Amino acid sequence: MECDPNPLSATPAPVSKTPFDPATVILYKRNRFQSRLPRKFLYTRSHFWLEELEPASDGKAPLYKVGFTRFATRMLGEIVEQGFEAKPGSAITVGQTLGWVEGFKALSDVYGVIDGTFEGANTTLNDDPSRIDKDPYYAGWLYLARGTPDPNSTAVDGYMQVLDATIDKMLG
Repeated sequence: MECDPNPLSATPAPVSKTPFDPATVILYKRNRFQSRLPRKFLYTRSHFWLEELEPASDGKAPLYKVGFTRFATRMLGEIVEQGFEAKPGSAITVGQTLGWVEGFKALSDVYGVIDGTFEGANTTLNDDPSRIDKDPYYAGWLYLARGTPDPNSTAVDGYMQVLDATIDKMLG
């Protein structure tokens, strides 16, 4: 199954910068790193975000869109290639390797942050993997999955604490 780049609309999502509306986005800044963090997302310590697209209903688990945070993309550098080994419909677990991305600075695995079912990768990344670093919170999402998020996922305030600690550790 190929995933529609914007599964809840009839038109594909354009590449765009994260809009800054203080009601929906927090502007985070520490040292020389800054990012606009969507308030409604969950975040993981491994720098993934999760957006609930459909709540649980009729015996189906909730559907989540998953991607890298701006911090993760900055550490990877410009993304030049990506791929997924996980197949749509396959069972996945938190921490399981689902695929990979290659940036100019690093090669990284893409991990499951949901216990449930892999619903498919963002197929628009096949033609333009740079969407991941250009627009990580919207057009550059990585995959869809149904299930239960990583129990250690946190709201945006908790993720900002993770960023503070990570950046402080990097600065020594």
